[in-house]
Amino acid sequence: MQLSLDPNFKITKSRFGKEQAPLIIIDNFINQAEQLVEHASQQHFIANSPYYPGVRAKAPLNYQQLLLQQLQTTLIEYFELETHALSLSVCHYSIVSTAPQRLKLLQRIPHFDSLDKNGLAAVHYLFQKDLGGTSFYRHRKTGFEFINQQRELDYYRSLESENDGENMPRAGYINGDTALFERIAEPKGLFNRLIIYRRNSLHSGSISESLPLDPTPMNGRLSISTFLDPK
Repeated sequence: MQLSLDPNFKITKSRFGKEQAPLIIIDNFINQAEQLVEHASQQHFIANSPYYPGVRAKAPLNYQQLLLQQLQTTLIEYFELETHALSLSVCHYSIVSTAPQRLKLLQRIPHFDSLDKNGLAAVHYLFQKDLGGTSFYRHRKTGFEFINQQRELDYYRSLESENDGENMPRAGYINGDTALFERIAEPKGLFNRLIIYRRNSLHSGSISESLPLDPTPMNGRLSISTFLDPK
């Protein structure tokens, strides 16, 4: 499978929240997006993470190479990364498939993937239906929109003091404002859209209560999730 940029590739650079975290949205990313879905349907998906609420399979090597070749310079410049080159630590097809009532507590609130502002995450949506995008959040009590080493202890202490009674996260996926968190941005999940953000931002997939959690690539909430790190 040969991969190339879509001729209608469109990149949008923006910032969100009071702390103005950078965000890149690329519409019409890959010219062969339908072929990626077909390729995914031939892979063996497994649940390989205690945190991700679904199943995964490794993404093609040439996809990883294309992403780096085409976006590395832009990402280093816009996110002001302290490096001259990036590498991929994670790149896999992902399908959300865990039933809402089976989610653990930490899966029912926004999360962060890294404390380092130089670590980036990319999500490439590969579903045609309206299955939700990605939401970013502010923790109301602390005002934190991202978590770094200086904030980590205060953040967890605050959560421990709040998670009782009516503040307890309800069963199911978070998808909007709650007693503890305020949604501050929500890029929509559109077919062949790629979003890139700092991994220390508080975020979660926008999963509605009525979303059918089909575990198959052809019908499920298929995406490619990537972690990019400074070399």
